[in-house]
Amino acid sequence: MSESNAQTAPDSVSAEPTLFSALLTPHRSLGSVGFVVLMSIIAVVSFAGGAVFYVVGAWPVGFFFGLDAVLIYWAFRVNYRAADAYEEVTVTPSELRVKKVTHKGEVSKWSLNPLWTQLERESHEDFGLIGLFLVSRGKRLSVGRFLGPVEKESFAAALSTAITEAKRGPVRNPP
Repeated sequence: MSESNAQTAPDSVSAEPTLFSALLTPHRSLGSVGFVVLMSIIAVVSFAGGAVFYVVGAWPVGFFFGLDAVLIYWAFRVNYRAADAYEEVTVTPSELRVKKVTHKGEVSKWSLNPLWTQLERESHEDFGLIGLFLVSRGKRLSVGRFLGPVEKESFAAALSTAITEAKRGPVRNPP
């Protein structure tokens, strides 16, 4: 399955209502326009710096200026490629589904019973919430690793509410 299909292909259609659904992706603060601007500035500075050193006779330094620009470009490209990863978390009254897709398109899926699942939080005194785990039958599954501490708190609150609602069972209104 190609990467684009992996992100747009719907999971099995369920007759149950969806109590919670989240698509978690890594945050990238520098967009494509910002990347082009930044790389242009780096290229101009590297070329100018390299030219100055070449003129004064220190030509090897100019080579390292160019190498620095190429390495910075490569590091950004690797970072943007890693941003293709994502996690999908869906809670229905009878199932908690987690789908993780790596930046290479490798898909891993888990299906848990919300009645037997707890949300475990790992906190640090200075940094806040640093880890979220779904614990079911002695096994731990990390979720929300892309998120920062503040986003993890918000995600944990919403997911915890959905799991509690799933454990409570369907609410039926009398006719």
